[in-house]
Amino acid sequence: MASDRIESDAMAITHEFLSFMLGVRRTGVTAIARELRRSGLIEYRHGRISILDRLALQAVACECYRIDHEALRRLL
Repeated sequence: MASDRIESDAMAITHEFLSFMLGVRRTGVTAIARELRRSGLIEYRHGRISILDRLALQAVACECYRIDHEALRRLL
């Protein structure tokens, strides 16, 4: 959702900030980020996350991503 708003596949964002935004522990964000990286969907290093396969990432996202994405498109 954040990358949609800045229209970029690379973002300067830390696991700590993501955990704050999502209301979860940082260790949970790190565990999920590892799985997404192992799957080839993202890459992350030193506070920078890059989306490598946007379509596959969208496919594994919950339906709230689709709802939010459609709402953003209607606004723009």
